[in-house]
Amino acid sequence: MATARQPQWYGECGVADSEEGRFDMLCAALATVIVRMERDEDLHARTALLTELFVEDIEGQLRQQGIGDPTLGKRMGKLMSALGGRIGAYRTGLAAADDSALIEAVERNVTFAGTPDAGCVAQRLRTFHGALLEIADARFLDAEFAR
Repeated sequence: MATARQPQWYGECGVADSEEGRFDMLCAALATVIVRMERDEDLHARTALLTELFVEDIEGQLRQQGIGDPTLGKRMGKLMSALGGRIGAYRTGLAAADDSALIEAVERNVTFAGTPDAGCVAQRLRTFHGALLEIADARFLDAEFAR
């Protein structure tokens, strides 16, 4: 969450500082963490739990906004489908040697305002991913990378 809320995404990279833009960055940051977790067998098994916690948090936020049971399930289904697609797109982009696939993923999955800079978002995601790769698995489980 802290990574997705960094003002540089919005100020430097042109991500829309809106509900959509913030959700896009939450998905991008979560996807980057999940891609890192998939490298280790023990952590890979915990990606489902991380995703469930994300779903619970988003559902709680939607309820706070007044979205009730009749439409909540449908809205959550759409959001989780979007998350799944984005994880796949960012996985492919982060695995590529150059940034073209990652920039494409950003262009398709991030809401921009003003002057959009998908390359800026891609570069910051790649840097975040690189930092995550340097973290020992035990620190990952303690979420120390977010501090």
